[in-house]
Amino acid sequence: MDAASVMEWVGRYERAWRDDDVTAVERLFTPEAHYLRSPYEPPLVGWQAIRDFWSDDTPFTMRAEPVAVAWPVAVVRAEVRYGGDEPQEYRDLWVLRFADDGRVEHFEEWAYWPGRGYTASSPGAADPTTDEG
Repeated sequence: MDAASVMEWVGRYERAWRDDDVTAVERLFTPEAHYLRSPYEPPLVGWQAIRDFWSDDTPFTMRAEPVAVAWPVAVVRAEVRYGGDEPQEYRDLWVLRFADDGRVEHFEEWAYWPGRGYTASSPGAADPTTDEG
């Protein structure tokens, strides 16, 4: 797996997400894939859990580029901008671990957005002692 192959997978992921094609989950992820929306939250496990989370018809734009590829792991930098009533922007790092068949068995997202602090005590950061943020 090289950078071009990783970006081909990212392209299929983006198309499926944009088209709200939850059936593509089976082509993109292994049956027991772990999908972490945050490195500190429990993973979604398996196709159904990923499909349930994924279904969202909010319009968005996305740019992505590979940062590192060392089979079977790749790191991708993604920038996603959602439109709609409440526009939101995210800059993410995705840590992807691929299975031998080219599907992802582990997806870990490290998302950042405007106003989010860069340390736990920064303004705008979530308070780890509460359920807020």
